[in-house]
Amino acid sequence: MRAGWLMALVWLLALPAQAVEIEEWTTDAGLRVLYVAAPDLPMVDLRLTFDGGAARDGDQHGLAALTSSALRHGTETMDSDALAERFESVGARFSTNSLRDMAIVSLRSLTEPDWMETALETLTAVLAEPAFPEADFERARRQALQGLQRERQDPGSVASRRFYELMYGDHPYANWPGGERATLEALQPDDARAFYRRHYTSGNGALAITGGLTREEAEAVADRISAALPQGAAAEPLPAVESRDEPVEERIEFPSEQAHILMGAPALRRGDEDHYALTLANHAFGGGGFTSRLFQEIRSERGLAYSVNSRLQPMAVEGPFRIGMQTAVDQADAAVVALREELVRWHSAGIAAEELEASRANVVNSFPLSLASNSDIVSLLGMMAFYDLPLDYLERYIERMEAVELDDLNERLRERIHPDAMVTVIVGGQE
Repeated sequence: MRAGWLMALVWLLALPAQAVEIEEWTTDAGLRVLYVAAPDLPMVDLRLTFDGGAARDGDQHGLAALTSSALRHGTETMDSDALAERFESVGARFSTNSLRDMAIVSLRSLTEPDWMETALETLTAVLAEPAFPEADFERARRQALQGLQRERQDPGSVASRRFYELMYGDHPYANWPGGERATLEALQPDDARAFYRRHYTSGNGALAITGGLTREEAEAVADRISAALPQGAAAEPLPAVESRDEPVEERIEFPSEQAHILMGAPALRRGDEDHYALTLANHAFGGGGFTSRLFQEIRSERGLAYSVNSRLQPMAVEGPFRIGMQTAVDQADAAVVALREELVRWHSAGIAAEELEASRANVVNSFPLSLASNSDIVSLLGMMAFYDLPLDYLERYIERMEAVELDDLNERLRERIHPDAMVTVIVGGQE
């Protein structure tokens, strides 16, 4: 049986995680580590997070994403094919990703000693000596440019890009992770090398570990990884997001039968104590699926939307409160009016006691599902480490949700969400 098939079988048979006991330490090289033991699971998940997402692109838009993808191109002694084959030969899964806030490097391996040793040896080689070969970099650039072309043909992507530009202006969060044509064409492998040396450092990252390793074994793994990374200090904090005090609306012509509508504003940073109250308020408004107000009022009662929802996206600094809707082009104006009416009503009157209890029950009862697998846990640990959340974040999550009171929730809602200062982007329809 091939190692990959064995890993899949083990994964399917693994029991859901019950208690999550988090241990923390810092390696001698300065890498922060969060660790959860899962002794009954013969695999380990590793997740490195670095303050090296698109917000760190500067004026080289797309550099963070290209650097992330280029890590899969091999080392000084292994090309991309050899790298992929080496991970595959022991059933390991290696991946990289780049978001607005963070860059991510992940590895999953079975804990069978020889296989895990090969997986770790290969990972540390990638971290210590990424090659950024010219031919692979050029191929990644072409793929990124093709991605931009596809985005221009997708009204949802057009809306999202412009939404962030209008919402964040000169702030780094306005950077589109996929970059711009002009900046992508100008990037060189040396730019990726410099970005890697600056942002993928032990002092600018964190490591999450969960699986069938003892604390002693996890410390040894963390030491090897941190020793392989470039040494360097944490990046300077991102600038604060300026609060909005007036609305902005932009309509973009697009040859589509549906109009894509986005509405929102910067609202919440990760670790904000208002997270619990606003999460429950948003669940009742548009985050609760079929039971939410937006679905009931905009879609079911008025028939103005194919889909409609709202969500909070907390980030290192104020991430967006975002409402998304799709509707027929000839109904777009009526849909926007209805959406604003519901937003004003939600803001001014708040939610009712029965809405709070229904939302609380849904959020609390679904929370254990977020801890149902090794990969879920390591993802949460990576998020906690990156945003410097307290170690009791998971342990007290339900307690904090249950402690939210209706009057306080509605007060937080009125203070943090402002219907008269929303950015609205409507894409679809032509003159």
